[in-house]
Amino acid sequence: MADPRFFTRRGPFTLEGLASSAGARVATGTDPNLEIVDVAPLDAATGHDISFLDNPKYLPALAATKAGACILSEKHVPRAPAGLALLVAPAPYVAYARIAQLFYPPSRPRPGVAPSAAVDASAKLGKDVAIQAGAVIEAGSEIGDRTIIGANAVIGAGVVIGADCRIGAGVVLSHCLIGQRNTIHPGSCIGQDGFGVALDPKGYVKVPQLGRVIIGDDCEIGANVMIDRGAGPDTVIGSSCWIDNLVQIGHNVRLGKGCVVVALAGISGSTQLGDYVVVGGQVGIAGHLKIGSGAQIAAQSGVMRDVPPGMKMGGAPALPVREWHRQTVAIAKLAAKTKDEAGQ
Repeated sequence: MADPRFFTRRGPFTLEGLASSAGARVATGTDPNLEIVDVAPLDAATGHDISFLDNPKYLPALAATKAGACILSEKHVPRAPAGLALLVAPAPYVAYARIAQLFYPPSRPRPGVAPSAAVDASAKLGKDVAIQAGAVIEAGSEIGDRTIIGANAVIGAGVVIGADCRIGAGVVLSHCLIGQRNTIHPGSCIGQDGFGVALDPKGYVKVPQLGRVIIGDDCEIGANVMIDRGAGPDTVIGSSCWIDNLVQIGHNVRLGKGCVVVALAGISGSTQLGDYVVVGGQVGIAGHLKIGSGAQIAAQSGVMRDVPPGMKMGGAPALPVREWHRQTVAIAKLAAKTKDEAGQ
């Protein structure tokens, strides 16, 4: 059970209601009117909880579970213990996510401006906006309806934020236009100078960064993410992108829609990612490259050349994943051979 000090639970819900919301069906022999009061993992669930099975690695946990109900795929129905109520879904984890959202919808603070917040008189605040303690809203900025600005966040002059956004504590936004229904987690900085310097025998010369950051709708941006504004062209984050914690995105970078960038990745300036590109953790991508739509980059890879659409890459420097695996096997064999020869 989630800690009630931090999470407020709704419910109970019937299995029929949960199935309808989750795109699942109640299995034959399961009581559709069975009431469920919470979600829980297979190994911790009680008779009033619903759990899920997605990875077959957890089939032993399914056999031993004390859950009242479980979400699983059709192929795993025969593996369920007798008496366990079942919801059958083509994608059990997705169904579980929808059900968990029903039990634990995001909490919302009361609308209003905290007394310690500083809001410039020229800023425009939409309906039911919540501005929390210590936040700063600078001149000419616009905050959309029902958007939440967290404690000590700084919304710079001229920044535009759409409706239904959640801006976390300590976030700093400048030189950016942000769409609707975006979540930006605590500590992220968006719109600061890009890393622009010109080399001169007498020293470095700063290049003014005159672009913006444009973020579409329905994006999730993790904690302590840094997105630099463009040098002239804009830095663009397409709609429905998911960016994990501690990601660095350089100036003029363009992400298509639905991209996923995992923690500690860095994307250098002027690189373009197509739609639905997946970048693994700790990946480094050099500047001025084109990563085609649907490409996937394995964790800890170093990308130094363009990647065709749909290609899976891995290694440093990154190679097509099959070639990378062959090289890894060959190096392991060579190391083993060298060890054997040294022992003779």
